[in-house]
Amino acid sequence: MQKAMTIAYEVGKNLYLNITNRCPCACTFCLRTMSDGVYGSDPLWLEHEPAQEEIIAALQKLSLEKYPEIVFCGYGEPTERLDVLVETARWLKAQGVKTIRLNTNGLSDLIHGEPTAERLEGLIDIVSISLNAGTEAAYLDVTRPKFGRIAYRAMQQFAMDCKAFVPKVMFTVVDVLDASEMEASKKLAEKLGVDFRVRPYEDASSRRD
Repeated sequence: MQKAMTIAYEVGKNLYLNITNRCPCACTFCLRTMSDGVYGSDPLWLEHEPAQEEIIAALQKLSLEKYPEIVFCGYGEPTERLDVLVETARWLKAQGVKTIRLNTNGLSDLIHGEPTAERLEGLIDIVSISLNAGTEAAYLDVTRPKFGRIAYRAMQQFAMDCKAFVPKVMFTVVDVLDASEMEASKKLAEKLGVDFRVRPYEDASSRRD
């Protein structure tokens, strides 16, 4: 495992922020089990979790206005550091950044032991939640959350809560799901009134936007 201090890295036209390596899940398809970096990035295994000042310093070196989106998504679950995430998003908004996306597993409430969606209001424009499966059994089998069975329901509740505070909320699944799981995933998204996106499965060397 090669470690570095890659806080900000480009994927396509967007800028991604890597603020933690901690994650409460051990997904069977997780890219970090395959490579030290993704999409041509430098290693994303952090030498230490960057302080707020380090994150801002890294961002100040960049021309933020050129990125259509700035995305909290690295080699860990961004909401593990919710305070840092919120303050970084607040700083980005103060710099005029229009679109900030959070890619998450949706387990922030379990991580922090309380509802957390309200903290995203006015700061996060898009929340993209990895649904991974359309049934509880398949979700637990694929995602392997440390919280056990309560994770599936907590993820759904977080998505519903976010709808009140974030302009766009979506579930995503990879296109390798079998037909029955794909249909179950779509129906769950429709039931909860959440947008649904199928994304292609890519290995660590692929690029995405």
